[in-house]
Amino acid sequence: MFSKWRRQRRRNQEIIDNLYAWLIARARRPFLFEECGIEDTVMGRFEAVTLEIFLFMRRCRGDAALAPIVQDIVDRFVVDMDDSLRQIGIGDQSVPKRMRKLTGQFYERVNAYDTALKEESLETLAENFRGRVLKQDIDPTVAHRLATEAAAELALLSEIPADDLMSGRTGMSANS
Repeated sequence: MFSKWRRQRRRNQEIIDNLYAWLIARARRPFLFEECGIEDTVMGRFEAVTLEIFLFMRRCRGDAALAPIVQDIVDRFVVDMDDSLRQIGIGDQSVPKRMRKLTGQFYERVNAYDTALKEESLETLAENFRGRVLKQDIDPTVAHRLATEAAAELALLSEIPADDLMSGRTGMSANS
């Protein structure tokens, strides 16, 4: 009886791990750093992952069957951030404080980007990227390029059937 439950739990974890790894690979595409103005730093990578996870969350919105997957992806992200802080040498006593700050930044960005997408304006999205994922003083055309890329990414994510996501399949290359 318990072995079936353990197998199912392992399978669910594999699905989340596969989706999370795919999202991380998407966030590490050189195009985002070379053409879209995201800095190739620890915080720049955090911002790229935050953006990718936000777009995944946005794609899954409104589909009750995908809600647990979204929560598991966000939980996996938080665990990954915690592990990363420890690996770069942040002391155990400082990690919770840093995690609260990073988690707050994550949800602040999710809220800001979501508001911009509700307005269906690339200009608003580009403006919301400035001072967050991009430097405040970045060339507006670069911010617009990232907003265009984010909108295209969301359109691609929208084409992935919910059943495929629930099985851990995306049908998309991590590098395209």
